Amino acid sequence: MTPSPTAASARHDRLDALRGVAIVWMAVFHFCFDLNHFRFIQQNFYNDPVWTRQRTVIVSMFLFCAGFGQAVAWHQRQSWPRFWKRWAQVAGCALLVTAGSWWMFPRSYISFGVLHGMAVMLVLVRLSAGGGRWLWLAGLVALLFPVFIKEPFFDTRAFNWVGLVTRKPVTEDYVPVLPWIGVMLWGMAAGQWLLQRRRDIVAGPIPQVLHPLAVLGRWSLSFYMLHQPVLIGLLMVMSALR
Repeated sequence: MTPSPTAASARHDRLDALRGVAIVWMAVFHFCFDLNHFRFIQQNFYNDPVWTRQRTVIVSMFLFCAGFGQAVAWHQRQSWPRFWKRWAQVAGCALLVTAGSWWMFPRSYISFGVLHGMAVMLVLVRLSAGGGRWLWLAGLVALLFPVFIKEPFFDTRAFNWVGLVTRKPVTEDYVPVLPWIGVMLWGMAAGQWLLQRRRDIVAGPIPQVLHPLAVLGRWSLSFYMLHQPVLIGLLMVMSALR
């Protein structure tokens, strides 16, 4: 059944709010990271489980929501030209992240972070739309594959984006296709299942207090690109005054 024009353009506030939660959590995490970078606090963001586990959850939420969003787009018969328009925004922002991180961290700049990973994974997940229950299995395989398969060939910057590395590269952000595409595939699978069988869970209203989060979730890419320059700029001023 083809969705009506209204259904095809409808927003899903609950999904947007969940994405909003992820982006607020990310902003708090990055603010703490920046405080550490400017030596206002002293934390180990690279090895301390308090911070590494938070990062894992935040990235998982983003990728799950991205996969779920692709399920919504597929359900609404989103055209490929519209998909490529959004994809170009993500890919373009990924290049800006690389440039900005190279300026701040020339020895550990971001060559394949969360936006780079999303740009690749969005295409693969979109192509897998309609896979039904097999998406759950594909996601599980993707999550487990790099646990058992590791090759030195993939340790270079040219190929570490695949994820089958024997050691984590020296970079400020690293979200390779494997295993992370597994999370996005599960987001797609969950979205398709709910939209077909329990659409009320996805399309239901949210409390008024959560509306700001839903609005923020709709502008997640813009917020992602702007929040760090603002935070870093403020901390640079504070550091200079100190």
